[in-house]
Amino acid sequence: MNRKTKDKWISVGKHIILVLVAIFTVYPVVWVFIGSLNPGDSLFNTSLFPKSLTFKHYVELFQDTQYFNWYKNTLKIAVWNMIISTFLVVTAAYAFSRFRFPGRKEGLMTMLVLQMFPGFMGMIAIYILLLQLGLLDNHWGLILVYAGGSIPFNAWLVKGYFDSMPKSLEEAAKMDGAGHVTIFFRVMMPLSVPILVFVAVSNFIGPWMDFIFARLVLRSNENKTLAIGLFEMVTGRGNTEFTTFAAGAVLVAIPITILFMIFQKYMVEGLKAGANK
Repeated sequence: MNRKTKDKWISVGKHIILVLVAIFTVYPVVWVFIGSLNPGDSLFNTSLFPKSLTFKHYVELFQDTQYFNWYKNTLKIAVWNMIISTFLVVTAAYAFSRFRFPGRKEGLMTMLVLQMFPGFMGMIAIYILLLQLGLLDNHWGLILVYAGGSIPFNAWLVKGYFDSMPKSLEEAAKMDGAGHVTIFFRVMMPLSVPILVFVAVSNFIGPWMDFIFARLVLRSNENKTLAIGLFEMVTGRGNTEFTTFAAGAVLVAIPITILFMIFQKYMVEGLKAGANK
């Protein structure tokens, strides 16, 4: 077999693998979407080519459940977490990247070690802390937990991005009389859009999809998030609204899909640039 033929077969094999991966990835999404349009409550009777389709389950979400309230709560938590955690991550990363102070190396190593432990290991401590602060069943308690937990990994990532930026930019700004705050907001931030977008979108998606900590902190019906509300729709003997659950799952994916479509370029650039150090 000559070289040209061998390369051709390798290319064919790669395309086959990519097609299979695409099928396995897209099939569950299509199945859930079609299931949300099927009549009845059971997903076991769902087929990819149903005889009839209905939007009844989408209507029931807003008429018979508190789905709109869950959506509003989740959006509030995700947006505020995105704003607060992005600010904390970027400022911490800038300090570790550009300043030299006692405990800097120890702080970096501590953040690196903290990434090795799963977040749910501290659930009891977080619960007690929020109880003492009066933040149980409070959205702000959940936001603070998410914001603090996002710092270690993202700070390392953003620090790598800042390390790759030439210090001559800051030196030129200092010669013009700019202080550290001015340099941070007017020089570093405009040049850091890719990594800022990546961190912001990641911090939005985390709370949007989380169930464990939300279940731990939030108790009352009016404070529930989408993950808790949808989970309760299909748990227990009396809850069998699987097709309505599928409709809710489809609507959950819309904001994340839109964000990825809009910011995909920036996210890829930010992830690559932040990892080169």
